[in-house]
Amino acid sequence: MKILVAKFCLFIALLFTINCAQAQEKTKLYFGSSSKTFGYGGLWVAAKKGFLDQQGIDGQLVLLRGTPMNVQALVANSLQVGSGGAEAFYEAVERGLDMIMVGGVINGLTHDIIAGKKYKSFEDLRGATFGSSSLTSGTVVAMRAALKAKGLEYPRDYKILVIAGGSSANLVALQSGQIAATTVAIPLNYIAEEAGFNVLGRLIDAVHEYELGTLAMRRSWAEKNRGLAVRFMRGMALAHRWMHDNKEATVEFLAKEMQLKPEHARRGWDYYTQHRIWDPNADLSLKGTEYAIRVYMEQGGAKAPLTNLNKYVDQSYLQEAIKDLPRR
Repeated sequence: MKILVAKFCLFIALLFTINCAQAQEKTKLYFGSSSKTFGYGGLWVAAKKGFLDQQGIDGQLVLLRGTPMNVQALVANSLQVGSGGAEAFYEAVERGLDMIMVGGVINGLTHDIIAGKKYKSFEDLRGATFGSSSLTSGTVVAMRAALKAKGLEYPRDYKILVIAGGSSANLVALQSGQIAATTVAIPLNYIAEEAGFNVLGRLIDAVHEYELGTLAMRRSWAEKNRGLAVRFMRGMALAHRWMHDNKEATVEFLAKEMQLKPEHARRGWDYYTQHRIWDPNADLSLKGTEYAIRVYMEQGGAKAPLTNLNKYVDQSYLQEAIKDLPRR
């Protein structure tokens, strides 16, 4: 009996040692989100639902609002993976910084044009002030395209007021009467609808493909740590697949995490999956990335044409990550 007890205790000790060793083997990796919004939900799913942990990664998700802060953190090696607009990472590469886009978080435009209660049509907004997070972001470029299609030219027919803070801040400014109209991301647009504001259009109808949120790494870090980069991308791919395949669980998780009504999150899930805003493999849209970069180049007065996306994009880490997974 004593021998059996001793063997059992030895077995438990060995099991504990193995588990501790496995825990110690997990590699800590810091990755950033440009915003804590529904669209960036895949980052929270990867971090909190165990998909990175399954890959032996102790993933530390850091909220750094805005792409520029993600770029700065990558340069300083405070992050190993950053997120944000393709145009910002393009600019970083052109400035000589060591960046590469490796995957996608938000592959498309997710905003409605929302107007104050007294504005029933686009024509009513002639001479009005619109709110936007910047004068050069993908959302404002698409907004200007949508308004141009309705006969409103910037800056002739309306003004743009820069409001820091994204859709939430824009919605507050609209509610206070500071601006006449703005763009609000799905599913926050449903809050605006319920408050009696008017939905006049959807940006995706004006610009069909736009890479709104990419994943980026320092090229030198990714090359030196290829195995870790591949495992991270596999975790992201599995997280995105889980979101596509588990509607109600995703809705429940993101509604709680992003402090949304479940019904708003459910309608948001429908939009994001139907339009493949969340790619099932966490891949980026090459057409959307190219469009975003071309718009940025035109705004900056660039004369040289964009001829080679490989300077800015490397999908090999994701391709290696999913090669053994079922095709989607």
